[in-house]
Amino acid sequence: QVQLVESGGGLVQAGGSLRLSCEASGSIVSINSMAWYRQAPGKQRELVATILSGGSTNYADSVKGRFTISRDNAKNTVTLQMNSLKPEDTAVYYCNAYIRTFPTMTTYDYWGQGTQVTVSS
Repeated sequence: QVQLVESGGGLVQAGGSLRLSCEASGSIVSINSMAWYRQAPGKQRELVATILSGGSTNYADSVKGRFTISRDNAKNTVTLQMNSLKPEDTAVYYCNAYIRTFPTMTTYDYWGQGTQVTVSS
């Protein structure tokens, strides 16, 4: 069994910064892509940023230049550094990872429980 546990959400004023972290634990063989998604009230969940095991990254246009995704493969963690936050960044942020697990050696899509980020104007 695998768990993704997020931390680091909270309330911040516009222009401020927050750092989200997510740690994967359990019967992990390897982790392919890791990502952060977000879902604002009344809106669909959207992709914020992804990072592959080799370090390649991709960002939503709305966060380019403000957010940075990184990962520590040895610790099975992914981090999202969010700078110059705007009120429209307010959402529940979810960690996502494609993980190969013991003993089946199959790859599944796992999600964290979500962490609230609120940016006040």
